[in-house]
Amino acid sequence: MGLDPGLHATGYGVVETTAGNQPRLIEAGVLRIPAGGPLSARLNILHDSMEELLDELAPGAVAVEELFSHYARPRTAVIMGHARGVLLLAAGKRGIPTASYLPTKVKRALTGHGRASKEQMQQAIMIQFNLPAPPEPPDVADALAVALCHFHQETISSLENRRK
Repeated sequence: MGLDPGLHATGYGVVETTAGNQPRLIEAGVLRIPAGGPLSARLNILHDSMEELLDELAPGAVAVEELFSHYARPRTAVIMGHARGVLLLAAGKRGIPTASYLPTKVKRALTGHGRASKEQMQQAIMIQFNLPAPPEPPDVADALAVALCHFHQETISSLENRRK
């Protein structure tokens, strides 16, 4: 399961390995958190939503995008950190292995370029999974990109372990 954390919308995407060691899309979507109200209440809603999703989809691993913020918007990084922490907590409480990837690594793994735009990421996901249209909102494509990045990283690690 790949996650694109956010306090208003958290994208999620689940892929599995096929017999041919190819990723197959299982489900993707967005967890929406109502705007306004105390931060603690919004984080609680995100946590409860994530727990329901983990119960329903039972992923073998959870990969989350690492924090990245421009110096012009440090508040965004702090808020994202809260959301990211809640998501990792939900997975950790269930003993689900977690991984984190820098946004540039995720983009490079999918498009070959670490500074790909949201539109490029959506197009790459559409092509990868042979979708009729780019995933909307972009948070969904970002989450699927994180899941694919983890899938590829695990595939590489597995091949390296076989060689040893």
